[in-house]
Parts: sequence; structure tokens; C-alpha cells
Amino acid sequence: MEQAHVEALASKHKALHARIEAEEIRPHPDEDLLHRLKKQKLALKDEMVGH
Repeated sequence: MEQAHVEALASKHKALHARIEAEEIRPHPDEDLLHRLKKQKLALKDEMVGH
């Protein structure tokens, strides 16, 4: 189950990365949204490293 949890975190991390990239290429990116997404992505990375 541990491996499944790490894989789920990695999947969420990848999805956040895609959302961040999509937001960054918009003509007027929402900086608040980008900040929240990047913070979530970092938290997932920290959790993955902890496992």
C-alpha cells in the first residue's frame, strides 16, 4: 500500500505541474492561483520525499 500511496502522490504532483504550465502560458495568468498550485505541488513533493 505504501507504493500505491507514493504513486498517487506522484500522479497528483504531475497533474499540478500540468495545471501550472497551462496557467503560465495564458495571456494574463492568475498569480494567486499559481502561488496556491505551486505551494500544493511543493507540499506533495515534500510528502513524497518523506516516504
